[in-house]
Amino acid sequence: MNESIVNPGLGTLIFVLGGLAGAVFYLPLKREKNWAWESYWLFYAIFALVVAPWALAFAKCSNVLEVLKQAPSKEVWYCYVCGAAWGFGGLTWGLMIRYLGVGLGLAIGCGICSAAGTLIPKVITGKFGELLQPGAGIVSLTGVLVSIVGIVLVGLAGMSKEGELPEEAKKKAVEEYDFKKGILVAIFSGFASAGLGFGLQGGKAIEALALQGGTAVAWKGMPVLVVCLLGGFTVNALWCLFLNVKNKTLGDYAKKDAPLVSNVFWAMCAGVLWVCQFVAFKTGEPRMGDQGYVGWAVLMASSIMFSGVLGLLLGEWKGTSAKTRGLLMAGLVVLLGSAVVAGYSGKLGQQSAKAPPAAAAEKAAAQ
Repeated sequence: MNESIVNPGLGTLIFVLGGLAGAVFYLPLKREKNWAWESYWLFYAIFALVVAPWALAFAKCSNVLEVLKQAPSKEVWYCYVCGAAWGFGGLTWGLMIRYLGVGLGLAIGCGICSAAGTLIPKVITGKFGELLQPGAGIVSLTGVLVSIVGIVLVGLAGMSKEGELPEEAKKKAVEEYDFKKGILVAIFSGFASAGLGFGLQGGKAIEALALQGGTAVAWKGMPVLVVCLLGGFTVNALWCLFLNVKNKTLGDYAKKDAPLVSNVFWAMCAGVLWVCQFVAFKTGEPRMGDQGYVGWAVLMASSIMFSGVLGLLLGEWKGTSAKTRGLLMAGLVVLLGSAVVAGYSGKLGQQSAKAPPAAAAEKAAAQ
């Protein structure tokens, strides 16, 4: 790892800012007019998963196509398939919410996504034991676990909020409640959505080639990012086009009462905001040294934390009980704490990397 770029505090801040982008990306989509969901989501996906990441990749890694051409095909396909898995996970998210409700669905789905996306890559590479080592390893694992606790607390707040709905709204919210189906969908959604984490952390040979080609350390992950997102785009685009045909909404793009330029503009804004979170993950990762993997947990935790704050600012929790708001605030504080713990683990890792090996230190002392 290039020591000149390792800065755990800055890395953690980049992850947190990425979480902020992930929390607010949907706001521009609220400005869409007279288009069906599948119509504006298709344009959003084009910008978020293709145009913006490829533009950035060409800007920061000019030889990106040559890098991908030279990269092991097995690794390129692995990243692509992981991105496609994330695409399927995202499409089933709505089904999970329908069966479990927002609160419980958020707690289970996001909890699995955060934990799996952080820990399973370590298992795949045979390095899980590093998390159990005293110092940076055990502290980073603690940060991941703390983030999951925060996610669960926010989920419990959501469940409590749902329980306080007026009777009619409550019946509507739970009319399709099915825990058995919901838990199965949540497990699938959580693990599939974590696929993006697997892919983004699974392109080491691609990153090495980018570095060899002269790409700066901070931007070495851009070729990996574009491959993963291309997999996600394939799934999202095919689903949107299927719905366009099924729902007979292909005509949306030519509707006279739909502002085409405005709708495309807001879809572009949403897409650029969305991709910023994963650009943050890949540019913050090298700044964490050997603890870069904690970035996934920090990113997920920060996104949920800012979503909660945004909900408070927009009045979504107005009229809820003190108990519900207390659960939400506790969850937000714990999520913030998890980011601090993750940053500290990076600091410990940096100190450990700079320290001389024990054997060398003992030899120096003997001399």
